Amino acid sequence: MNSITSFIDASVVYGHTADLQASLRGLDGKLYVHDMFSDPKGRPFLLPVSPLTFGCLQDTRQAGGPRVECFNAGDSRVNEGLPLTALHTVWLREHNRIAQKLRALNAHWSSDTVYQETRKIIGAMHQIITLRDYVPKIVGPQSFEYHIGPYGGYDPAVNPSASNVFATAAFRFGHATISPILRRLNESFQEHELFPHLRLHQTFFSPWRIVKEGGIEPILRGLIGTAAPAIHVDMLLTEELTDRLVVLNIPRQMDLAALNLQRGRDHAVPGYNKWRTFCGLEPIKTAEDLSEVMGDKTVAQKILSLYKHPINIDVWLGGLIEKLLPDSRTGPLFSCLIAKQMKALRDGDRFWWEAAGQFTRHQKAELLKTTMSRLICDNSDIKEVFPDSFRLGKFPSGYVPCHQIPSMNLTIWQEKAQL
Repeated sequence: MNSITSFIDASVVYGHTADLQASLRGLDGKLYVHDMFSDPKGRPFLLPVSPLTFGCLQDTRQAGGPRVECFNAGDSRVNEGLPLTALHTVWLREHNRIAQKLRALNAHWSSDTVYQETRKIIGAMHQIITLRDYVPKIVGPQSFEYHIGPYGGYDPAVNPSASNVFATAAFRFGHATISPILRRLNESFQEHELFPHLRLHQTFFSPWRIVKEGGIEPILRGLIGTAAPAIHVDMLLTEELTDRLVVLNIPRQMDLAALNLQRGRDHAVPGYNKWRTFCGLEPIKTAEDLSEVMGDKTVAQKILSLYKHPINIDVWLGGLIEKLLPDSRTGPLFSCLIAKQMKALRDGDRFWWEAAGQFTRHQKAELLKTTMSRLICDNSDIKEVFPDSFRLGKFPSGYVPCHQIPSMNLTIWQEKAQL
């Protein structure tokens, strides 16, 4: 059974259990931060886990000195890779930035009120960035309009649970867009002089690289200044993931593709053809059908020689090899499954940021100024960004200084004290 909330509710920041939330929550409505390390400008890093919990990898070049323990966050995968760690750090800092401003605007608020109001804002920001800025680029504008469409209010008849096929297959399309190289860039968006690019396997469970190697900025610049790899049917996942995947407490390297396929089978997810039928697509019956869907006859024949019959093809593999829809990063099947899930997550959430009674009209107008680029500006030392961090811009063309990126006016949340 799923034990983690399916809602887009920023639980990756705050945790999905009462115990985890309590361990992350500090004083004055803020979240706890690292008490030993901070970046050169004094910006905080994530809270460390207990040294007795499990150990992240360490800098082997430097003997002695304090260990950099794994970071703690609302999602246990925070240490899996440096980009994940960097984004978790951004959200931690954003919570504390907003909490501090709300505390200054509403001195009569209790610490609990500051925490809950800040969390409510952060949750809305997650929802806006995910559904407005990210999902349309993944599923394509046509699929977004057809399957999701404009918001019509909370619908109590909609089940917002995460479907099995979404969680175990469709949303794992992103594994094929992971680069074998983590690029770390300087202020000119060139390879950093002190902290060069890394092979992906050098970044797994290595938070020490953020603490000792320039903070989150080189990593964030690499994320926004580098194109994600395109999916190629003859090379779906980089060998960094299929041959050199690190999982803590497992003494050998793992294969992410094999894990994904086995996970689908463990969950008894129906095969590729069943889901094509579910989405109104023609099932695959012949090698010619498959090569037409893929656009590669040689790979289609290889897949059928392995699976023997189209009915046996795993949905994760089948969805991944389809030709991408226009202006999207997924083929017809995954576009359908992801879009249907996103609509359910939005329409079945009575606390969705646009739902009646959640925010005032003026607060909604301010929340709409939320962008990933503004988030990066407010919580890092990066001074120039591309206005939409989910689109690739070649520096310096199209990049703007941070002061030109719209910012939320939090005074809209100021409340008169009750006498």
